[in-house]
Amino acid sequence: MMGPRQEAQPALFYEFSLEDHIPMDHLLRSINRFVDLGSICAHLADFYSHTGRPSVDPELLIRMLLVGYCFGIRSERRLCEEVHLNLAYRWFCDRRRRLRPEFSRASSRYPIRLRWAARLTY
Repeated sequence: MMGPRQEAQPALFYEFSLEDHIPMDHLLRSINRFVDLGSICAHLADFYSHTGRPSVDPELLIRMLLVGYCFGIRSERRLCEEVHLNLAYRWFCDRRRRLRPEFSRASSRYPIRLRWAARLTY
């Protein structure tokens, strides 16, 4: 039927910024000021294969491990859930990118990634 719409239509798009919802005194904001992992991909490029399944972004991996260490999250499965649920964790881990779908679930390669991350810190 033609004519003006009688019922209210909900907004199609919402403007939402994670930056506005993370308190200025949050621990992860303080850590973010000192953590610069932008060049880590260039340093580790020789260690990654050009064939096969895409790997986990090393910056994302280290940021997620930092969240886990700082907030006492010991399980990778729990860490992935918390990063998806907690806005501050998502803000810290998701700088300049969207979370990649293959890292949104726990996998059997966690011990390998953990050993790899441990070697980077020493």
